Amino acid sequence: MTGPVPFELKASLRTVTIMQHKPIHLGQSSKIPASPEEAVLDRVPNPHPDTNYVARFTFPEFTLMCPVTGQPDFAIVVIDYVPNLFLVESKSLKLYLNSFRNHAAFHEDCTVGIGKRLFAHLKPRWLRIGGYFHPRGGMPIDVFWQAGRLPRDVWAPDQGVRSYRGRE
Repeated sequence: MTGPVPFELKASLRTVTIMQHKPIHLGQSSKIPASPEEAVLDRVPNPHPDTNYVARFTFPEFTLMCPVTGQPDFAIVVIDYVPNLFLVESKSLKLYLNSFRNHAAFHEDCTVGIGKRLFAHLKPRWLRIGGYFHPRGGMPIDVFWQAGRLPRDVWAPDQGVRSYRGRE
């Protein structure tokens, strides 16, 4: 892919379009954004847009805040996607996911919101996200969301996170 890469950055209530965008985090010192809304997800051109393959990100130390009690909730987040023209830049994804540390949201809202934001930003052929939340109050909650269609010639392995089984 050559030429300028269109990029959208949602800032407050307006949308800014930048025609030539270089990743702002790659190779730079970056702080964790104060909130998911402030986080900037970078994308880079897919070097193999003609090939279907699955890219996976596993974030085993995901944390957010319960909107009712303010207590932390912990999860393993697994994101699988079949890229189209863009890849998510991994450092920006790590910073985005870490920005949830002080963010109050229910597990379902958080997991689905992350999936929707990534899908809108990357426009992949297929994306799925699994949020595997550790028990708090005696009950684990697992949340799954996907968009697009998995191409028939692609193998997408199980996300590899066991369902909660208590003490074994």
